[in-house]
Amino acid sequence: MGKIRVGLIGIGNCASAIVQSVLLSKKKGIIEGLLYPEIAGYKISDIEFTLAIDVDRRKIGKDLTQAIFEGSNIFPKLDDYSPIGVTVQPGPVLDGVAEHMEAYFQPHDMKIEIDDIARLVKDTETEILVNMIPVGSEQATRAYAEAAIRGGAAFINGIPVFIASDPTGYWPKRFFDAGLPVLGDDVKGQFGATILHSALTSLMRDRGIIVEETYQLNVGGNTDFLNMKMEERLSSKRISKTKAVTATLDNGDRYIYDGKVRIGPSDYVPFLGNTKVAYIYIKGRSLLGFPVELDIKLKVDDKSMFAAVMLDVIRLAKLSLDRGLRGPIHEASAYYFKHPPKPVRSPLEARILLEQFITGKQRNTVIENIVSYTQ
Repeated sequence: MGKIRVGLIGIGNCASAIVQSVLLSKKKGIIEGLLYPEIAGYKISDIEFTLAIDVDRRKIGKDLTQAIFEGSNIFPKLDDYSPIGVTVQPGPVLDGVAEHMEAYFQPHDMKIEIDDIARLVKDTETEILVNMIPVGSEQATRAYAEAAIRGGAAFINGIPVFIASDPTGYWPKRFFDAGLPVLGDDVKGQFGATILHSALTSLMRDRGIIVEETYQLNVGGNTDFLNMKMEERLSSKRISKTKAVTATLDNGDRYIYDGKVRIGPSDYVPFLGNTKVAYIYIKGRSLLGFPVELDIKLKVDDKSMFAAVMLDVIRLAKLSLDRGLRGPIHEASAYYFKHPPKPVRSPLEARILLEQFITGKQRNTVIENIVSYTQ
């Protein structure tokens, strides 16, 4: 198989986990814990990093293999790595750094335009851009989506800004018209709180249990959780995580309207580092109204959860490019993202769609109202 030329936007802890996974796979062969060791012939060792973008002055100008350990990054160094010749470039700051995070991210003061990023994408022949900037970066994410279109790259949106799932249709149409795939929005962890929560509510529905109320409270100690201390940066995040669960329930929106669901980041606990702790509670009723209650605590490394999924999604984006697909890739998005363009009722249904897509038994179909986008 050919190589997969990937650009990373946001050289934080998630990028560190992704980069180290790829480099270790090239050095040691298949690594454990992948969802798919191979996708349509592509292994993670086929990934080549061609572009890296960040706003932290301590990372800019450094080789990617060095930058992943700079600044506020705390993901552990798992091996020694030789430079790969990819120097971190400055990106536009816009709203990517919240005021209370400036001391942690130390943003540069350069003026960077969308066309500057698009030019880098073209010059490096980058095929796929992966967006991993902080939650709440609405303007910055849209700027990078525009740069991907102008530069001719597929776009993977790992954060909760609605690009692939844009309800207005603007971004799906832009990528469709450009002949480029877009996958998103907001990655589900490999075995994170959202995938576990939605699997449980889906199972309860399938077994005839009427879910009455539920919450999911997450705490962690990295800069992601510190960034999310500002509630105004969380509106899309709460929607994304909530919809991932309510999509599995009958009349799911009713739970939101009735105040019977609360899902999202809850607090920043510095000593936890990259460990995320999730508390999930579900209350329901069974036959004749007898109560059913679940209380679950989940503890995971937040960044390995992200990286395991993104390593699959990168290869699925490449597969989409190989097949000449354009617009939102809903089969991949439904399985790997919290707020896909076309949600499905259960993780099992999403897995079946994904398997059909990988094997080529089912062609990609763009979200249902794509026709109206192109008229």
